[in-house]
Amino acid sequence: MAKRISTPKIKALVAGNWKMNGTGRQLGEVSKLVTAVNRKKPSADVMICPPATLLSRMAALKPKGVALGGQDCNADIEGAHTGDISAEMLKDAGARAVIVGHSERRADHGESDKAVRAKVEAAHRAGLMAIMCVGESLKQRKAGETLKIVQAQLRGSLPAVCTAKNTVIAYEPVWAIGSGLTPTVAQVEEVHAALRKALMRRFGDEGAKMRILYGGSVKPANATELMSVPNVNGALVGGASLKAKDFYGILQAYC
Repeated sequence: MAKRISTPKIKALVAGNWKMNGTGRQLGEVSKLVTAVNRKKPSADVMICPPATLLSRMAALKPKGVALGGQDCNADIEGAHTGDISAEMLKDAGARAVIVGHSERRADHGESDKAVRAKVEAAHRAGLMAIMCVGESLKQRKAGETLKIVQAQLRGSLPAVCTAKNTVIAYEPVWAIGSGLTPTVAQVEEVHAALRKALMRRFGDEGAKMRILYGGSVKPANATELMSVPNVNGALVGGASLKAKDFYGILQAYC
């Protein structure tokens, strides 16, 4: 079996993205997760990014050992943006981080790298950690354009001043999200190595310390193998984060 943690100098982060799932009835899953995390604490940081409607209610639970994040933010502090939420609002509701540039936002809402970069800047402005996502489609993967695509997204979506404390990168191959398909270990390693090199070229020592998460059909059954890949510093988990048992099963890769 591969070693459990391949980059011990970087504390991993396992973040659950609930996406457009969950009502008040699911708050019990958070309590179950908190109980499990505090019974046997993983060596990784743990986070849940619920829908905005649940963020303040989760924060009210005071979930010891589980940080909270948002799923998106508007680049502005306030204004006439019906239905949008600012980074400052997320922080006020109890968030410590926000996901930006997720492939579903890029595809469903036409978000460009420039728009994502403005959201990263907004997260930093509000004192939130930005979890910025990159990833290629199946067509791009088959065309051999994976590294070109993710490096271009990285370059265009990150502002000049990013640190290991305020910025996390998440690689999510679009074709693997919710499909049950997972890249091979070699494919994941290749992309994460390329991202690490690009981060170091641009940000130097800070780039060497930035966490690069893997996301895309992460499950308890494959978590240990995926989390052991060099330069994989945790996971951005989708559907498997909705149930405490499944999410904690992934966290056991760090126990």
